[in-house]
Amino acid sequence: MPSQFNQQFAVVLPAGGLGRRMGSQLPKQLLPLQGKPVYRYALETFLSLDEIAEVALVVPEDWKEHFETEINASNLPNKQRKKLKIIIGGAERWQSVRHGVEALSSQAKYVLVHDVARPFISKALLQQVFETLLSKGSCIVAKECADTVKIVGDGIIEKTIDRKKVWLAQTPQSASVELLKELYAKIDESPLDFLPTDEASILEHFGEKIFIVPGNSQNDKLTTPEDFERFSNLKF
Repeated sequence: MPSQFNQQFAVVLPAGGLGRRMGSQLPKQLLPLQGKPVYRYALETFLSLDEIAEVALVVPEDWKEHFETEINASNLPNKQRKKLKIIIGGAERWQSVRHGVEALSSQAKYVLVHDVARPFISKALLQQVFETLLSKGSCIVAKECADTVKIVGDGIIEKTIDRKKVWLAQTPQSASVELLKELYAKIDESPLDFLPTDEASILEHFGEKIFIVPGNSQNDKLTTPEDFERFSNLKF
């Protein structure tokens, strides 16, 4: 990206999942993957980019000291370490993201929210996100659906959806910092009647236009032991 775009972006990395489907005592973001904890891959990718002014890593309160100790013992360059702050999350994912957004102290205009359980986000894909934010507005990374999609009720197919209109949401999900703060204030005034599962659902609720940045399987999420085994054997 041209130098004038440097420092226009901040990042919130929610790292609060317990990873119950992994069947581990450790949260999945702390499990070792190819020699280092899962969360470190995304963290180091974002910290290494000149376009990123600041990174808020949002963690469970009970694990904050663990993250701090592990990161302090790491070999992160000082320049990257200065960009990082560790924030305690909320009861729900969207609230954790809010804590991260509201903790940002840089002058970055835009924020990218990315799940650390998607460890192999590529810099090339991030460049597309930056460009889409600047040229169009709020956006999410999403992957086209390759399978036929069925709506099912009580174990019986009700109808088939045109898969050309179905996209599988990934992250980053991105918007201006100002816009997200405005929407959070609106939620305080009139609480949501649903539980947002991602940032896009909040943006949708308030009628915001959201653009798609095509994702890929490299950016898939680690959810099950099978996913973990697959990613343990991949090289990017």
